[in-house]
Formats: sequence, C-alpha cells, structure tokens
Amino acid sequence: MKTIKIVAIFVLLSLSAFSQENTNISSKWIWYPGDFEVWLHREVGGRRQERGQAYPPFWRVDSPYGLVRFEKMYESSKSDTIRIYADGRYHVRIDGKVVYDFDPKKLVLPAGKHRLHFLVENYKTFPSLLVQGKTVFTNEGWQVTIQDQIFYPAASGNFTEVGLPPSTFHLDYVPITSKILEKGANSMLVDFGKETFGKVIVEKVKGKGKLRMYFGETRQEAMAETQAETFDYLDINRSVNKNDTTAAHAFRYIYAVWDLNVAIDKISALYEYLPVENRGSFSCSDSLLNRIYDVSLYTLHLNTRELFLDGIKRDRWVWSGDAYQSYLMNFYTFFDEDINKRTLYALRGHDPVETHINTILDYSYYWMIGIYDHFLYTGDTAFVRQIYPRMKTLMKFCLDRANANGFVEGLPGDWVFIDWAEIEKTGEISFEQLLLARSLEAMALSAKLANDREYAGRCQKLSEEIRQKIFNVFWSDQKNAFVHSRKNGVLSNVVTRYANMFAILFDYVDAEKKQKIKKHVILNDSVLNITTPYMKFYELASLCEIGEKGKAIEFVKDYWGGMLKLGATSVWETYDPKQTGDAHYAMYGRPFGKSLCHAWGANPVYLFGKYLLGVKPTVPGYKSYLIEPSLAGLEWIKGRVPTPNGNIEVYMDKKEIRVKKVRGEGTLRIRSAKPPKVQEGVTYSLTGDKQYEIQLALPQKEYTIRYWPIK
Repeated sequence: MKTIKIVAIFVLLSLSAFSQENTNISSKWIWYPGDFEVWLHREVGGRRQERGQAYPPFWRVDSPYGLVRFEKMYESSKSDTIRIYADGRYHVRIDGKVVYDFDPKKLVLPAGKHRLHFLVENYKTFPSLLVQGKTVFTNEGWQVTIQDQIFYPAASGNFTEVGLPPSTFHLDYVPITSKILEKGANSMLVDFGKETFGKVIVEKVKGKGKLRMYFGETRQEAMAETQAETFDYLDINRSVNKNDTTAAHAFRYIYAVWDLNVAIDKISALYEYLPVENRGSFSCSDSLLNRIYDVSLYTLHLNTRELFLDGIKRDRWVWSGDAYQSYLMNFYTFFDEDINKRTLYALRGHDPVETHINTILDYSYYWMIGIYDHFLYTGDTAFVRQIYPRMKTLMKFCLDRANANGFVEGLPGDWVFIDWAEIEKTGEISFEQLLLARSLEAMALSAKLANDREYAGRCQKLSEEIRQKIFNVFWSDQKNAFVHSRKNGVLSNVVTRYANMFAILFDYVDAEKKQKIKKHVILNDSVLNITTPYMKFYELASLCEIGEKGKAIEFVKDYWGGMLKLGATSVWETYDPKQTGDAHYAMYGRPFGKSLCHAWGANPVYLFGKYLLGVKPTVPGYKSYLIEPSLAGLEWIKGRVPTPNGNIEVYMDKKEIRVKKVRGEGTLRIRSAKPPKVQEGVTYSLTGDKQYEIQLALPQKEYTIRYWPIK
C-alpha cells in the first residue's frame, strides 16, 4: 500500500529561494535548544477535545522563544560565499555591523577572523536558521541566545533540506478502509477492524444539513452517540459529491448519522503514524505470548507520535510518568533516540520552574531518571550536556521544597500520583524518597558529563544521605519491608508494594533484604494488589530481578491475555478481571472514559526483551553489555534487541543458545548443570553456583552454545 505523505505548505519569511545548488551536506537547520520540542508540545497538547469541546492541558504549556540570536566566530584564509535560509524575518551582522542590500543566495563573508550573527524573529512557529557555505555553515558548533546574554550550543536534528525547516515536521499517512456493519436510511456503523488513529474521510457527500460522527473504541461507545468521548459534527451545503476529511481521532468504530437531505457513500480514513523502524522482535513457543507481544507493540506504535502520548483517545497528552516507560520500551523496539529527546525537552519546557512536571511530584523525578536511562542505552553525552542546565534548575526546585528532614512531600498545588490506588498520599511517602535518591544519582552523573564536578559531588553525597535516611525511617525488621509513609512524625503501619519494588529495581537493597521483600511483599497477596498496567510494569520487572521470571510471564498471560479474550486490539489503561460487560469501559465516572489504547500497557515488549532475551547495557551506549536469556518455562524463545551498533539476535531452547552479537564487549551469562560446550577459541568462566559467563568477542558472528538445563 502506497504511503501518502501530507506536508504542510510552509512559507519561509526569508527572502531566499529554495534552490539547493552548491548545498553543503554538513549544514543543518539550527534552533534554540528545546524550542522545536516546546513548539511540538504546544501543538500536540492543544488538539485534545472531548464531546465537541476543547480540552487543553491543565499545566503550564510553554511557547518557544520568538526572537533568537545565532552566532558563529569563524576564521578563514579565503572569503566564503554563503546561502541563507531562515524560518522567520532576520538580519545579519558581521563584527557587530548590520549588513544591508545583499543577496541571501550569495552573501560574501570576508576572509580572516570575524563574528557572524543572525537575529531571527518568528512568533508563529519558532526561529530556525540554515546557512550553506564551504567553510561557514550551520551546525551544533554555533551559539544561540534569547538576548539574555546566556549562550548555549545550537540544537539541530535531521533537518538539512532547504525547503523543510524543523517547523515542517509531520507524521505520515496511509489509506485504510472500513467494513459496514449496519446501514439505515440516514445512518451507518462502520468497523475498521482494530484500534486505529487517523483522519476520517466521508466519501461522496452532498446535500444540505448536518452529518454527525461518533467515534468509539468499542461498538457500544460509538452507538452511545453523545456519551462517546469524541465526536464530530459537519455542516453540509452543496449539490455535488465531494469528500470531507476530519481532524485526527482515535477509533475502531464510527457511527455516522445524517439529516435526510444529506447523502454519503462510505467512510474511510488516513491512518496517521510516525514512520519508525521496528528493529526489535520476539517470538516463542507460546502463541498467546506472541499475540500479547504483537498487540503491545502495536499499542506502543499508536502512541509513538510527534511525542510519546499516554493514550490516543484520552488524554492525548504527554505525561512524564507514562513517557518514562515509553523511553524504556522504545529501547527494545524502535530504538528511536529522537522521540525520546523530543519528549524529554517538551515535558521540561522553559525556566523558571514553578511547578512539578505535569504538576505531579513523582513525574519530576521520572523526568530526571529518564535522562539517566537514555544515556545508559545510547551513550549520548552531547544530549545530556545540552539538557543539563534544565535538569539543574528542576532539581533546585525539588530540593528547595524538601522539608526539615530532607524528605519531599506533596505541597499545595502538587499532585502526588504514585498510581490509581486507594493509598495514603500525604506526608512523607517512602516511594517518593526513593525516586528523589535516584534522581540525585542521575544529576550526579549528568553533572560529571557537563564538567560541573562540584555539583556532581554534592548530588552524589545527598543521594547517599537520603538513601540511608530511607532505611533508618521506613525499613521495618518486623515487617521485613519498607513501610509506606510517615506523617507528622508518626510512622505508618501499612506496607505497600511501591517502595519495595523500586528498592529492588534501583538495587538499593542487598540480597538478604531482596529475599525478604520477595516473600513478605511481592509474593504476598495480603499486600494491596496492583491493578494498573502502569505499576505492573515495575512489579513484573521486580519479579524478574528476584528470579521469578516464570511467575511474571504467567501473570502476563493471565492479565494481558484477559484483555485479548475480551476482544482488545490494543492494551487498556486499566483492566480488572472481576468486572463484567460494559463496566470494563467506564472510568472517571463516565461510561466510556477508559482509554483502550494506553502506552503504559505495552510493558511486555520491554519485559520480554530485557528479561527473556535478557539483553541490557552495562556500560553506556552498549560499549559492554550482558545477555542473560531465560526460557521462564517456555520451550524456546527468539528475538532481536536493538542497540546503537546494530541488533543483537538471541535464540534459546532447552539444549542450545545462539547469539549474534554487535560491536562492544558482550557477555553471555547462563546456568547449566555442567560446563557449557562452546566453539573453539571461546572462553568462559564459572562465576557462581552452576552459573557461567561466556565472553563473546567478535561482532556480527553467531555463537552457538550447548548447555544442560538445571532441573
């Protein structure tokens, strides 16, 4: 099926034409760091509507700066002729003097050492600049300022074409068709076969009157008409057939009703998507798990757009907690670094920091931890250095709000989310202190990369102090677990899963405490159960970390499989197997308020890649990595895990393991009843009780290892 790319017609306010003669392939469009992403966030966040009404975000949404100065100090033995393309009005100065009466296609720069600067103004989108020359051309080596005399290295991306500045960024489209389920004299119910997102096309429309379309993730929602979460009304007034196209919506079903004086032929759509490459894969001996993987991957792709969204029906916003999980899932599927970076910048916005990200206490910490994990998987030092100033101001905001004990708690205006659960959310919550400690670790690492060593030392020291306080205050030898909270100096008697799971995931507890938490919390049904895929992400990961991969996989089959049995074609926001009928679709006091396509439900793509295929970086950017595959009760598993250096391929059954590695120091860790049989020249060592580590030296080579399962 042919892909249709719909690009907005964009007029550059520069006087220059869009010729690409003598293009310097090294030149890139540049802009003020974060402004492309801030602009995208503003555009995306403003599209939500419910029941015909606009529904913008309830947190501060920043706009990009409208006036930006771009500077370059150049030195050349010869003069250079440059071509200038600006997304906005601009003027040029050389050594502080304005240049007048010049041809932007052939401005001659004098030889020698000179300061070149452009002042670009654009309040509709954001200022960006492309300069092409033999020795002078735009890239990350330029400096930018918003006229506050604070200069930063310019931001850039994959925008190099003259007529396509970053503000022309767009998603792609492909036609999709529907099946008519019911048709009346003036109504039609159509089914697109699965959850989807796109612009609806009503074909061959004519007459005079109204056409109403009700969008549903289920048939029941579409047929509920004005109780559906989203709908469109079109005014028709013409005597000839013509197609009408709506804005993009999420739907599977559409119920169309029109006035008797209106006629339509059929309903189709343009599926809207970000064209990411699916580099990861997973399959195994269990067909249900394969279906769960495919549906989870599709769910993630639907929500992978300009930025990572929470859900495509509602809210269609960028939430930091949801996005954090998408970053990790991305690393086991698309490994698209750009969308991670776009989302991180979009969420952060501009200084000054006046509220937590999305107004949520925990979400500020997920944002900082997300940068830590992005660096671990990609090794992208330049990005960390670029975004570091905004990390530092956000951390200052967080620490300035700490109480006299050095702990954080919800203050007026803060939303302490944690999870959709009936738990205590006031006072000092142990879970929040763990996120703070981990965020300080992320800050320490980032500060080192940014050569801010004094601050790095302060953050590392404070992280260690807070971790010790967490143990002193919240660890209970009686309960063999962290208790949930302390309020007004009174320690709670309640144990929840949240802090205990994260203490395992952050490796903050020793082996003995991990086993205590495993027995008294994770495997203890008397502790409040988690019912959202959001927190199941962490609970299942913690199960895998403590050697219970089989239990984690059985839960996936039961929980995600339960949704599939009910007809899910994408993963839901929440699922309660005790509910029946249409109660599955209700949330927030609305009959169809629940999102049936939520990014945080795509968890299995991460779980299977990290804990079944067993691949994870041990040094940033996969300079070294571990492969520790596990059958978890299955007969065989097979798949790919993407890295910056290519895809690692893994196959495992009950007799052998095959691995195709990539550049970097790869280590295969397995358990075998007797020493493994390896190829000539391959070395291994015994590192524990029947645990062996095999060194994989050559990239792009397939290794075959014979092993003996432990019964």
